[in-house]
Amino acid sequence: MIRTLLAAALLAASTVVAAAQSTGAAPAIPALRANVSVSADIVRIGDVIDNAGDAGSIAIYRAPDLGTTGTLPATQVIAALRAHQVIGVDTRNLTDISVTRLSRAIEPKDIEAGVAEALQRRNGLGDARDLELTFDRGLQTLQLDAANTGALRPVSIRLDPRNNRFDVTFEIANGGDTPTRLRFTGAVVDTVEAAVLTRSIDRNELIKASDIIVERRPRVEVGRDGATRDQTVGMQARRQLRASQALRISDVARPDLVQRDQAVTIIFQTSGIYLTIRGKALESGTEGDVVNVVNLQSKRTFPATVIGRGQVSIANPHPVVAAAAPAPVAVAANDHAQDRLSVSRKAE
Repeated sequence: MIRTLLAAALLAASTVVAAAQSTGAAPAIPALRANVSVSADIVRIGDVIDNAGDAGSIAIYRAPDLGTTGTLPATQVIAALRAHQVIGVDTRNLTDISVTRLSRAIEPKDIEAGVAEALQRRNGLGDARDLELTFDRGLQTLQLDAANTGALRPVSIRLDPRNNRFDVTFEIANGGDTPTRLRFTGAVVDTVEAAVLTRSIDRNELIKASDIIVERRPRVEVGRDGATRDQTVGMQARRQLRASQALRISDVARPDLVQRDQAVTIIFQTSGIYLTIRGKALESGTEGDVVNVVNLQSKRTFPATVIGRGQVSIANPHPVVAAAAPAPVAVAANDHAQDRLSVSRKAE
């Protein structure tokens, strides 16, 4: 048997030499490759050596798993080549050959993005970026055959409106007759960015920038009137609020410019006339609120509109003017008389 193989090898070698001599070219000597990349699930002789000739299509090894790299000892490869009558191979002083199985990798983030885009705006859900997905099986990088070059295309999308569970199937064209199918199941939650408290806040307390962080929370938890950071910082709590609570617009209000029992300036201004008098607020209020105030001079109570910090305005001056009020002529304001009426006429 050995003599037969040697005779065949010598005959093949003499044929190559004769052909080279007839064409005037040096014979092509088979030589090992240091690094090999294959897309199929087998390694052929033509993959591991240059100038394999007719033996190039012969399979000799099983390829590594998709996306992985294996190592073959050069002596083992030479032995496999000799088994198929491929001799006289130049080893190039290699001791090992690296074999890589080509693949297409699909990362978990790509899968999640594909599912979110397939589900967006279905059954009242928001945009893909607002969807939080939980998969029944943990996502890992998928290694597909390198022939799978098509896009991740959804072909079946199911969403249960009762519990927001999804079942999405994708197809990927692979150059063959049957595309590759990938199926993913799980649950989806529609989220929004919300202003969340870092500490508990008492009623009427002002909210500072350090009291707020921005987090994504389920839309059903926040509601349709969820507040943003800009809508809460500097505002006043309408009620006691707890730490980690996602704020709503109804939870806050503009800060009170007038506090209950606070001394205020009562203002009446009309064409050519500007009147001020000392008073006391009987209620707290922010800008634009109507609160009851008392004229400290006449002891009369009437409604007034909050217009600034410690300032209220009235539309009708009659309740605030004392019976013995002086005629409407220019009078210098007395800053030291707390209950004196200050009247001035503007130049017309």
